[in-house]
Amino acid sequence: MMESRLRELVRQRAAGRCEYCRLPQAAAPFFVFHVEHIRARQHQGTDGLSNLALACPDCNACKGPNLTTTDPETGQVVPLFNPRMHSWDEHFDLEGPRILGLTAIGRGTVQLLKMNEEERVEVRAELLARGEY
Repeated sequence: MMESRLRELVRQRAAGRCEYCRLPQAAAPFFVFHVEHIRARQHQGTDGLSNLALACPDCNACKGPNLTTTDPETGQVVPLFNPRMHSWDEHFDLEGPRILGLTAIGRGTVQLLKMNEEERVEVRAELLARGEY
């Protein structure tokens, strides 16, 4: 069982935002964001701070224990975005309320985590309009 102190450190480090799609926890008050293992325990992931990320329920459910995905442009297997190793701004950008993958890692992660599903884009558009994203 993960210590509550460790969970709070992960939440603070992420500034209360999903480290994958950047949805603020404050925008989803009815859902508890998850402290997730970047490398799942079944793949020898640890409970150490360097292997933990804050994830919204949608990103966490889509990610599951996956470590890789495929780049939709090339079909090549690529690693998933790792918030401890990769820079969000290097791999992603916003085009209005849509998240664009700028690299193979970004494109594959956007696809696997379903970051641009209609409902998620609508929520992002509303938050952007209010200056909350």
